[in-house]
Amino acid sequence: MSGVEDQKQQDQMKRVNGVHHNEDKIDYVFKVVVIGDSAVGKTQVLSRFAKNEFCFDSKSTIGVEFQTRTVSIQSKVIKAQIWDTAGQERYRAVTSAYYRGALGAMLVYDITKRQTFDHVARWVEELRAHADSSIVIMLIGNKADLVDSRAVPTEDAVEFAERQGLFFSETSALSGHNVESAFLKLLEEIFDMVSRKTLLVANGNYLKETNNGLLKGLKIDVISAPDFEVSEMKKLSSCSC
Repeated sequence: MSGVEDQKQQDQMKRVNGVHHNEDKIDYVFKVVVIGDSAVGKTQVLSRFAKNEFCFDSKSTIGVEFQTRTVSIQSKVIKAQIWDTAGQERYRAVTSAYYRGALGAMLVYDITKRQTFDHVARWVEELRAHADSSIVIMLIGNKADLVDSRAVPTEDAVEFAERQGLFFSETSALSGHNVESAFLKLLEEIFDMVSRKTLLVANGNYLKETNNGLLKGLKIDVISAPDFEVSEMKKLSSCSC
């Protein structure tokens, strides 16, 4: 009986917008990296989105690992390959390979630990040094359920995101609050970015990338991404700061 229930849960996770996804019919694969200081809840946020799980006995991630989830965006099947790595300084040597090919990034800090937010600027600098210049970045203030222990005002994060041209949301991996919407927003923005940057060659045999070769060689119908409204999420304007 438990096996049947497990299968039902797995099937449910494969359904987004009422569609059961066939792994053989993936239109896009988007690599997303999750970055931020150690112990801010990066792995928990990822596990909540990928498997709808929260582990109370979570340990620091050692090295690099990734999880996947498949979703539908405008009738296209998107497989998100989400990479998770430790935030400790000793693992910085993996950054070049870690960021390579990433189309999006989740930059996570802990709203109860000011230092983790103060380090966000350094993470943005590192991200932009190693990743593609067009990478979509979502700033995440995690552990929003710990309101009585808040050390980072929401306004501070909003101001930083506005200066840097980032998207922003506050989440709780424990309760699941805003985790789904934050990841889906990021994937929507990546989809929109890729759609705008790519052109189908006249004969339809391959895809020509107008900038830096993203998804080169894949045959993909280019369509316009839709407007995407997310409750309690702010789309923040970009600037040249």
